[in-house]
Amino acid sequence: MSSQSITSEHVAEIPHIQAIAQPGQYLTFVLGGEAFALGILNIKEIIDYGNVTEVPMMPEFIRGVINLRGRGVPVIDLSARFGRASTQIGKRTGIVIVETTSGGLSEHDAFQQDLGIIVDAVNEVVDIGRDDIEPAPTFGARIRQDFISGMAKRNGRFIILLNVNRVLSMDEFAVLKQVGIEGHQ
Repeated sequence: MSSQSITSEHVAEIPHIQAIAQPGQYLTFVLGGEAFALGILNIKEIIDYGNVTEVPMMPEFIRGVINLRGRGVPVIDLSARFGRASTQIGKRTGIVIVETTSGGLSEHDAFQQDLGIIVDAVNEVVDIGRDDIEPAPTFGARIRQDFISGMAKRNGRFIILLNVNRVLSMDEFAVLKQVGIEGHQ
């Protein structure tokens, strides 16, 4: 039996093995009373909630689109994406504009897409070190395990580090939209 190391290419091929989150800067936010974070390199900007135009026949977690400097940007209700109730809009509700990479088997086939995600409140940007990151839990999480890239310990509490390209997978959205359209015919 030969000993082989597992590379990131292998991890991508095996659905139940995930890469753990990397240390760095993360934008923390609150959603349904829980603390979440996204890597700052995926964040383009943060805007106040408003002027979301509904799009018919979309999955429930796609709230609609916003006009961001002349471009239509889809807006995702992250709470609904996690299978929870839709986000209740309040004074601190915001939209975080995130850049995701999607599609294709090679980087030449991949494309980047800006998406807005609705959050209850944006907190702060924090530095999270390697020693503060633990692997995603294998049980007990209230969201899909593949959405979590790790858990960060900060001030005695856990912050769920999200895998932005899984949570906001345009490939998965396309399949869901197709199923939704076929289901309404």
